[in-house]
Amino acid sequence: MEGRSEWLAASSQREGFEQMKLKSRPREPSPSLTRVGSKFYSAVKQQDYSASVWLSRKDKLEHSQQKCIVIFALVCCFAILVALIFSAVDIVGEDEDGLSEKNCQNNCRVALVENIPEGINYSDSAPFHLSLFQGWMNLLNMAKKSVDIVSSQWDLSHHHPSAGQGQYLFEKLQDLLSQDIEIKLVSDIPASQSKVLNDLKAKGAEVMYINMTAYNEGHLQSSFWIVDKQHVYIGSASLDWKSLGQMKELGIIVYNCSCLVVDLQRIFALYSSLKFKSKVPPTWSKRLYAVYDDKNNLTLKLNETQSQVFVSNSPKLLCPKNRVLDIDAIFSVIDGAKQFVYIAVMDYLPIINYSNERRYWPYLDGKIREALILRNIKVRLLISYSKNTDPLTVNFVSSLKAICTEVSGCSLKVKFFELEEESACFFKNTSLLKLNRNKYVVTDRAAYIGNFDWVGTYFNQNAGAGLVINQTDTGNKTSIVKQLKAVFERDWYSHYAKNSPTKNPSCLSYKHSKAAANKTAMSNMN
Repeated sequence: MEGRSEWLAASSQREGFEQMKLKSRPREPSPSLTRVGSKFYSAVKQQDYSASVWLSRKDKLEHSQQKCIVIFALVCCFAILVALIFSAVDIVGEDEDGLSEKNCQNNCRVALVENIPEGINYSDSAPFHLSLFQGWMNLLNMAKKSVDIVSSQWDLSHHHPSAGQGQYLFEKLQDLLSQDIEIKLVSDIPASQSKVLNDLKAKGAEVMYINMTAYNEGHLQSSFWIVDKQHVYIGSASLDWKSLGQMKELGIIVYNCSCLVVDLQRIFALYSSLKFKSKVPPTWSKRLYAVYDDKNNLTLKLNETQSQVFVSNSPKLLCPKNRVLDIDAIFSVIDGAKQFVYIAVMDYLPIINYSNERRYWPYLDGKIREALILRNIKVRLLISYSKNTDPLTVNFVSSLKAICTEVSGCSLKVKFFELEEESACFFKNTSLLKLNRNKYVVTDRAAYIGNFDWVGTYFNQNAGAGLVINQTDTGNKTSIVKQLKAVFERDWYSHYAKNSPTKNPSCLSYKHSKAAANKTAMSNMN
């Protein structure tokens, strides 16, 4: 009995324990609650997935937008870079008419041209060259496609008897326009202020005004022509009836020389790029860079004489990369001289007018002193003289002469070329000046022909161009350097060149002195 009761007690304890276990176990959800929960979970999960998809798409969209912005920016940068590269690349455009250093002409003919005013007489043995008027007319008669002219003056019509050639030239330009020949003219004179420019523009010429006063407080003194991209003129004369009548001018024409045109055309293109602009750009396109310079000359033949040539320009403001300044071009010619330097200019005044003040401009004056003292080079300086010559010119010349005092080997001579008073004695009722406006330097090895007198302000502020020709074979009779030397010596030894300037001589005293000289000459002949 006792054992049975123990078994029952143990059994009841196990049942109580099992019931406690059942009470403590989590209750299983009912089937209906399971279905509702699963749907809710699925919905939440689906919303979470949709949100994830939306966020993912949003991220992708933002990423795509960022990529588009970056790509657009890169494309813009690339376009700008390409534009900059192409603006700096030497692209031969229509301005150069397909010319390049490889396909141009370098066997050229060259001729000096002069205007010798009526009444100026030299000896029969003196050298004479093609007249300026005939040289210009030859160029216009050769024109088939284009005529490009840069000039400081535009006045070809006048009532003076010596203005006939200017009027004829004006009519020839109009005739070329009627034949559909392209004419481009560069000036710092507005077309409205010049009858020549205004009439030619009305006939179809392209007139380009550049405002040198705004750029550099200067003026345009450049004077050169380019015809058919083959022929070139450069010199002292501008398109002015006085250059063809009253003034003694000198220039050079180079025929069939497109290699030279390649370089000079870039100066013309530079001027053209400035038309109607109030300021000069901070940088220049590479297509305006110089092709040749004083270190890299153009090698060609001029009248069968081997030559090295380059073109110079002024002022520095208008000189792109590699372009030689006119003053540096003159330096190179003087520095290359072994025996002599002959200089012919209208004005010699080493001064700059700066803010209503005058300042000494020592560069060319100093270069002469250097050649005289340090290298014992013979220097001859021929200066035009008139009533308008600055009195300081004589003072500067006296200073130059003084440097050779008691210095062995120092050889400097200066003469003044006078035409004004003598011409007035020959021609009645005339009040016009006649001047020697030559602007060149010639040595035993080279020549420079340009647009500037030796005045500091001109080189510093005005626009001009020059041509340097180096020829070692100056013994050749076709040498243009030799021919220019002969022109200088003709003028130097003429009776127009005087050791000191005449102070307002009268016609009467001139006639008496001339008559006396003739009488003496006749006596000697007898």
